[in-house]
Amino acid sequence: MCDHPSHSQQSRRQFLGAGLGLLALGALAPRHLLADAAPTQNAISPDTALRRLLDGNARYAGNNLDAKDFSAGRATRVKAQYPIAAILSCADSRVAPELVFDQGPGDLFVVRVAGNYLSGDSLASLEYAVGVLKVPLIVVLGHTECGAVKATVAEIEDPHPLPGHIWDIVDAVRPGVESVVKAGGDQVIRNAIGANVDYNVSRIASAQPVISEAVKHGSVKVVGGVYELSTGKVAMRQSA
Repeated sequence: MCDHPSHSQQSRRQFLGAGLGLLALGALAPRHLLADAAPTQNAISPDTALRRLLDGNARYAGNNLDAKDFSAGRATRVKAQYPIAAILSCADSRVAPELVFDQGPGDLFVVRVAGNYLSGDSLASLEYAVGVLKVPLIVVLGHTECGAVKATVAEIEDPHPLPGHIWDIVDAVRPGVESVVKAGGDQVIRNAIGANVDYNVSRIASAQPVISEAVKHGSVKVVGGVYELSTGKVAMRQSA
């Protein structure tokens, strides 16, 4: 969907690019607001950020969540945010990234859309997370029994009209899953869910100019995972 951005998307991209140019001069960097503070929580390596998420998921799956004081740090968060990861997640009500990874306010920069696919708007948001907020990690988070992927698989196997704008979702998910669906097999839905995650990991990691450059220099890693509804566990997939 974002391979041929509209004029409005191009304008937003140009605006973001201008903002990132100012950032390079130090004009927009959130750290400027807390120049005398201790190192920010996201001044960590991509692998460290991923380990914190996986440790949090283990706590969540084991029903052993960390106790959180949601008022603590509220005044500080007014001034700036330092998320340790950006998450491109499905909008499914059963999948809440902050809970899945046992993180608190200000820890995750979350972009959600049914089917966890990359669009022009979600890419701009992820570019902001990388270029301005300095997140070291991007996670594409799919999940089992994904309705958006199921709808796409059903349409590929038996083309039929879909109501309203659901076509937009199917058209966006189709490129990443079509070959898996046509290959068939007993696990076509599960395989399609994983393929959709992998496809969007690759697209994000190669998205120019902001994210691809960060990946190239090792300051950002893009990874994929599938959340298992029945267990609460996230199974990691490919990374870039």
